[in-house]
Amino acid sequence: MRFLLVILALLFFISNTSYGQKLEAVQIYTDNQLLGLIKENKHLGQVVLDECQLVQDIEARATKSEYPSYQFLWGDMLAYGVCVKKDVPLGLHFMKNAADQALPEALEQLGRYYHTGKFMQVDVEKAMFYLREAAAVNNLKAQIRLADIYAQGYGSPLDYPELYTQLHHSVTDDKKIHQQIAKILSVLADKMPEHVVNSAKEGKF
Repeated sequence: MRFLLVILALLFFISNTSYGQKLEAVQIYTDNQLLGLIKENKHLGQVVLDECQLVQDIEARATKSEYPSYQFLWGDMLAYGVCVKKDVPLGLHFMKNAADQALPEALEQLGRYYHTGKFMQVDVEKAMFYLREAAAVNNLKAQIRLADIYAQGYGSPLDYPELYTQLHHSVTDDKKIHQQIAKILSVLADKMPEHVVNSAKEGKF
């Protein structure tokens, strides 16, 4: 009987040691690592792959350290119920905090949500506000969505040259997006005098 208890204790020790090593193996993301995951829209998937082991660390960095990348991650986790109880209003609160710190992906996402009515009522004016801010820091998704909104008759013609400049100087290795940008530039060019288009190409806006 004593021998059996020793064996069970040994197995328990080995199991816990292995589990502890597994937990230790999952390190909190550096800011650059997390920003890379966010840009590729893999941040929530990574949290799940890490078996939700970093929830407390993520929350602390979002609420106490107030890192914008972690505020965005924590907001997304709350909004979609990933590894935590779903809380959409609180999730949006943290997304907005990240946007207030000028995180491009947070600005783009809020603009997209206001445009499509995700989690909130459609508000094109607010959508354009966030998308303009994201577009100004070279977020290509925001630039493309903003151009689509302008094409629907929203915004002011005074806004077209700046967006044209941004898209004209954008860089992508995706052929479909490249073609999409070319079409958008053509549409915007038709809405502006030729000399304004030329100035926009030269980056004067």
